Amino acid sequence: MIVKDEFLGRLRKIFDLNLYEVKVWTALLSRGTSTAGELSTISDVPRSRTYDILESLEKKGFIVMKLGKPIKFVAIKPEEVVERVKKNLMVDAKEKTKRLEKLKGDEVLEELSGLFTKGIKFVEPSDLSGSLKGRQNLYNHIDMMLREAEKTITIVTTSEGINRKFEALMPSFEQAKKRGVKIRIAAPIDKNNMKIAKELKAVAEVRNMEKIQARFVVIDSSQLMFMVLNDEKFHPNYDLGVWISTEFFALALEQLFDLAWKEMKTK
Repeated sequence: MIVKDEFLGRLRKIFDLNLYEVKVWTALLSRGTSTAGELSTISDVPRSRTYDILESLEKKGFIVMKLGKPIKFVAIKPEEVVERVKKNLMVDAKEKTKRLEKLKGDEVLEELSGLFTKGIKFVEPSDLSGSLKGRQNLYNHIDMMLREAEKTITIVTTSEGINRKFEALMPSFEQAKKRGVKIRIAAPIDKNNMKIAKELKAVAEVRNMEKIQARFVVIDSSQLMFMVLNDEKFHPNYDLGVWISTEFFALALEQLFDLAWKEMKTK
């Protein structure tokens, strides 16, 4: 059985399987039912690993073990596998969420916070910086910044960026507004994001930015996150941002933004 490496790679990412698992699984799909020995030969997976791999696939809901001798394994319809994987992910996510929620009042979190508080005292302000790769990582960090905001949030983004931020950050925007934080968002407003821009007005002042191309977030005139790539030209996984805690630079950028803000029109 010949399956292209590119296809196997896609399956690994989609279903979160290792290379041996996707090889054995696709081999079984091509046969419908088969023994471990046959699957080892077809998939080119060592016989010593095949039983472990089949046991793992069975636990994950990809295959079924058929009773009898010799032991055979039966493939499940791919559509059913997708549904099982979705359900398993949801159950796993709920369990992990519960464990993390329990940490809020736990001594483990107190000890971790104590370590961080003590450690941060020895950090120079100029060292509080870092780069983040991947849009999800960027948004996770921005979300943290929003939740820590006390006075102001300034966001400059793109036409598509304002839609993404509405979807990913709206709960944090709402909480920030309840705390009395002033939120300003500037982006090119067009027919593709007009509706989102109007909905964001419930929590922020939104203005149309036509002449400037930029992507950055300033929090309390002291923390800055700026993205270094054009979001229209690069895949989200390769998006890159730089975070820095610097009152001098953040305040200077915000003051420059204030001049442009006055020229922008409210949509």
